[in-house]
Amino acid sequence: MVPTAKALSAAKDFGLDLVEVSPNANPPVCKIMDYGRYKYEQDKKQQEAKKKQSTFQLKEIKVRPKTGDHDLDVKLGHIRRFLEKKDKVKVTLIFRGREITLTDLGIEVLEKVAEETSDIAVVEQKPKFEGRTMVMILAPK
Repeated sequence: MVPTAKALSAAKDFGLDLVEVSPNANPPVCKIMDYGRYKYEQDKKQQEAKKKQSTFQLKEIKVRPKTGDHDLDVKLGHIRRFLEKKDKVKVTLIFRGREITLTDLGIEVLEKVAEETSDIAVVEQKPKFEGRTMVMILAPK
């Protein structure tokens, strides 16, 4: 344990700063270092951590129970593109008017979407009803 005045004079002799590393310790721990360089390195570490952090968005694709095969293939292409960019995809199946009686057909459509994208996606939320819509969420593997 070195007195504060002596530590400050030693730091000044080296042309460095006396930095308190752990103030909660008993006695507090200090270190002789270049504080400007230390702050710079800390900022660099934070920037690197931010770069490696993965972010995603939730994209939405809307289909209907009677959507044609070709149209569904186009939408599957969009879903694949979103999943390759590491975004989650919310597939919304909308029932209009009397289509509400075609729930079996709607489930088939969502199952087909899940099956076609099973190589790059996993079903995060199984198809469920919300009023006149049926929703399923796909997440990238």
